Amino acid sequence: MVCLLLAALVIQGCSRTDVSADAPSGKGGKKGKGKGGDGAPPPVLVAKVVERNVPIEIISVGNVEAYSTINVVPQVGGQLTEVYFHEGDYVAKGAKLFMIDPRPLEAMIAQAEANLARDTALLQQAQANLARDTTNQRYARDQADRYGKLFEQGIVSKDQGEQLSSNADALAQLVLADKASIESARAQILADKANIDNIKLQLAYTTIYSPIDGRTGNLTVKSGNIVTPNTTILTTITQVEPIYVTFSIPEWRLADVRRYMALGTLQVDARGQDGTDTDQGQLTFVDNNVDTTTGTIKLKGTFQNARRRLWPGEYTNVKLRMSIRQNALVLPNQAVQTGQDGTYVYVVKDDATVEMRPVMTGLRIDQDMVIDKGVQAGETVVTEGQLRLAPGTRVQTVGANGPGGFASGGRGGGDGKGGFQSNMSQYKVP
Repeated sequence: MVCLLLAALVIQGCSRTDVSADAPSGKGGKKGKGKGGDGAPPPVLVAKVVERNVPIEIISVGNVEAYSTINVVPQVGGQLTEVYFHEGDYVAKGAKLFMIDPRPLEAMIAQAEANLARDTALLQQAQANLARDTTNQRYARDQADRYGKLFEQGIVSKDQGEQLSSNADALAQLVLADKASIESARAQILADKANIDNIKLQLAYTTIYSPIDGRTGNLTVKSGNIVTPNTTILTTITQVEPIYVTFSIPEWRLADVRRYMALGTLQVDARGQDGTDTDQGQLTFVDNNVDTTTGTIKLKGTFQNARRRLWPGEYTNVKLRMSIRQNALVLPNQAVQTGQDGTYVYVVKDDATVEMRPVMTGLRIDQDMVIDKGVQAGETVVTEGQLRLAPGTRVQTVGANGPGGFASGGRGGGDGKGGFQSNMSQYKVP
């Protein structure tokens, strides 16, 4: 009897436990459709389609290139006696830079001028000899003619006539030699003058002037050292006003660049890596071939660089402005999705449901996308939260263009009461 009584008590306790587990326990035991339930509209970020003028431009990374770079190399050798600038100075074209000791060349000029004076005197002497020998030759010829007549008359012997004729011929050859001496003296005088001009030119090279406007670099040779002609690089001068910015664009954009260049000069903006200052220039060069290894083509913009903010060798962010597209439809780039049938966006209708709308995309500008076809200005599109959506889905819009926005405390706000932050705490936006 005792065993049967204990078994009955155990069966009764088990039946009560099962019943209590299945029984409802107040209002919370019944599932409903509240804000936190499975039936709540998914929260999404939205934005408006806006209409504005969009610049057509190409963004690239460029490199600043000096307009001109000159290595200052002496054309004569000698001791470097003077340096007229400091390293890093800006110098103007024609400014005096260096002086090489001119005294050896000045001595060579004095010697060459003395040789010229000597050869001039020799010319005058040769001219005087010519005049003398010409007179003697004329007299000897006349005398030989007279004796020839006397020989015909039998007054003088034949030997005397031949002797005088031979003397006249010798004097004639002497006159020819005098003329040759004069020509030789004149040629020597021309050589002396050319030598003097050459030495004076070398003397002029002892003072070195700047061939361009620019900034000087490191001074490689100090005053007092011996420099070698056409070998020693004294310094380097780079012209930075104006200056080039070289950059590359994809080859498929070349046709656009050429088309817009035919309409006018294209503007190029260059900004340093710090992103603080922007300079404006003009596109002045398109390379004559495409780099087959990278599929790009090189372009150059010329900048006046009056404030000298662009520096040779530095990298810059380049923006090539080609045109402006008027009244373009623009929306955030993340609103555009890609599916099997192409690109599309989710458009939020007035009844808070979404519609999948195929679109044709155009230019991309920073974080925005130009839409050529598919949407209208003022429509609302979903920018984040597309993974939970399907055509006809009712959504809860939040964001700058949604009800309340991020900062407001109403529905869709950021106060944690049904807002974006609380509802999206377990939702990872793609």
